[in-house]
Amino acid sequence: MLGPLTEAAIFLVVTVEEGGEDVARDLLADLSGLTRAVGFRGPGDGLTCVAGIGAAAWPRVVGDEPPSGLHPFQEVAGARHTAPATPGDLLFHLRARRMDLCFELATLITGRLAGAVTVVDEVHGFRYFDQRDLLGFVDGTENPTGAAAAAAVLSDEPGFEGGSYVVVQKYVHDMDAWNALPVEE
Repeated sequence: MLGPLTEAAIFLVVTVEEGGEDVARDLLADLSGLTRAVGFRGPGDGLTCVAGIGAAAWPRVVGDEPPSGLHPFQEVAGARHTAPATPGDLLFHLRARRMDLCFELATLITGRLAGAVTVVDEVHGFRYFDQRDLLGFVDGTENPTGAAAAAAVLSDEPGFEGGSYVVVQKYVHDMDAWNALPVEE
């Protein structure tokens, strides 16, 4: 589903520890129930959670052959920038109109997975004033909208019909550049 940005989001990326496969599998089977249980507290606030399973984790957690197009992200090095391969077996994308709903669901997810996974990335997203980024710029003004914004690759492979692939790249900003920003006094 392609929809507008919500007011709040949490992205969790975890790696599944050796022996943690059953715990991860059980959580994934119960994820829609957990989402409904938390979402019941704010029925009009649109809490959703989408989970993704990485190529290395698929045979360990699902136990079957993965879709043919699922493979580990390979580093992409350009003349100016590099997109390194970063770890991650499971991705959870939580979104709602309220951060407390996202936070509660993320807490339940990580609590259920405690000892079975390592959180390698957690990003909290929120709507900032009039949709400006933290530096004051209106962000995403050149992004495509409507049908042109859809960038999903849907599968028609038997057994995986309607499934999609996601590529997630952890963003690491340069703290020296951040610290060099002018401060108004």
